[in-house]
Amino acid sequence: MIIALVLVLLILLGAPLFAVIAAGALWNFYQADIDLQAIAIEFYGIAEMPILLAIPLFTFAGYLLSESNAPKRMVRLTTALLGWMPAGLAVVSLVACAFFTAFTGASGVTIIALGAILFPAMQQAGYPEKFNLGLVTSAGSLGLLFAPSLPLILYGVIAEVPIERLFLAGLLPGFLMLLVLSGYSIWKNRAIRTPLGDFSWREVRAAVRESIWEIPLPIVVLGGIYSGYFAISEAAAVTALYVLIIDVVVLKEVSLRKLPAIIREAMILVGGIMMILGVSRASTNFMIDAGVPQQLLQWISGYVNGHFAFMVMLLVFLLVLGAILDIFSAIVLVVPLILPVATQFGVDPVHLGIVFLATMQLGYITPPVGLNLFIAGYRFDRPIVDIYLSTLPFFVFLMLSVMLIAFWPALSLVLLN
Repeated sequence: MIIALVLVLLILLGAPLFAVIAAGALWNFYQADIDLQAIAIEFYGIAEMPILLAIPLFTFAGYLLSESNAPKRMVRLTTALLGWMPAGLAVVSLVACAFFTAFTGASGVTIIALGAILFPAMQQAGYPEKFNLGLVTSAGSLGLLFAPSLPLILYGVIAEVPIERLFLAGLLPGFLMLLVLSGYSIWKNRAIRTPLGDFSWREVRAAVRESIWEIPLPIVVLGGIYSGYFAISEAAAVTALYVLIIDVVVLKEVSLRKLPAIIREAMILVGGIMMILGVSRASTNFMIDAGVPQQLLQWISGYVNGHFAFMVMLLVFLLVLGAILDIFSAIVLVVPLILPVATQFGVDPVHLGIVFLATMQLGYITPPVGLNLFIAGYRFDRPIVDIYLSTLPFFVFLMLSVMLIAFWPALSLVLLN
C-alpha cells in the first residue's frame, strides 16, 4: 500500500509515466522473486511486432503535413464543398479538424495548426466568440475514430484485434459524432443564414486542383489496406514516403533544414508511446499472472449484474480516466484489465475499442483537467474558465453520441458483417 501511494505521489509531482509504471513493475517482480530482466524481454517483444512500425511512420507523416500548407488547402477544399450551407464555416471547421486529427493522431496539434486558420475566420464571419472557442477546442479530437488514427492502431496492438476491423468499426461512430456536432452548429447559428458563398464548380475544381496531392492519401491508406494490397505497416510506409516527397521535393513547403526538427518532435511522441508500451506490458503480464483481472471481475460482479449496468459503469470510469490521463497511457494501462471483464459481460472487443476511444476522446474536454481545454486556453490566450463554459454544449452533444455508440453495438459492428 505504501509503494502504491508513493507511485501515485510521483505521478502527481509530474514524474514521467513510463518511469512510474516501470518502478511499479520492478517492485512487483522483486516481491514475487521474478528475474528483473523480464522488463527488457518485454521491450524486445514489442520490437518484434511488425504492426508497431505503423506508429512512427503515420506520426511522422502527420507532423509533416501540419508543417506544410496542407491545413490551408484542406480548409479551402472543405469550404468549396460545404461552404454553401447555412453556418457552412462551422461545418467546414468540424470536417477539417476531424480529417486532420485522423492523420496526426494528436488533438493538440490540430488545435494549434488549424486553430490559427479557423478561429479568426469564424470571428470575422460573425460567429459568437464563445461558440468559436468551443467548436475548435471540441473538434480537435473528432478524428480519433477515423483511420489511420494512432489510438486505433495502439488499441489493436494491445487488445490483439485486427486493426483493419477497427478502422472499419470507427467509420459510422465517427461520422455520427461529426453529424451531431454539425447539426448542433447549424441550429445554433441559424440566425447566420449567409453562407460563405454560393456553390461554384469553378471553386471546387480550383480547390481540388490545389489539393490534388493530399486527396489520394485516404484513398491510398484505406484502399490499399482493404484491397489486401498493403498491410498496415506497408500503408504507413507508403504514406510517410508519399508525404515526404510531396512536401519536401515537389511542393517544397518544408525545407530540408527544417526536416530534422520535425522528425525530432514526431519521435518524441513515438518514444513516449513505446516506453509506456514496453514497461506497461511487463506490468500487465504480472497482473494477469497474479489474477488481477479475475479479482476485478469478481468485484464488479458484486455491483453489476448485466450488460447495461456494466456499460454505464464503464462510461463513467472512462470519462474520469480521459480527463486525467492521456489516451495512449490509458490504452496500455487499462485495456488489458477491462478487456477480460468486458468479454464476460458480452461486449465485443472491437465494440469495446470504439467505446473506449470515443469516451476517452470526450475526456479531452472534460473539466477540470481535459488536455484540449488547456491547449486551447494557451493557443487563444483565454481564461480556462471561459474555455470550460464554451465547450459545455459540445460536451453534452458528444456525450449523447457516446451513449448511443455504447448502447447500440450494431453501429460499430455492422460494417464488419
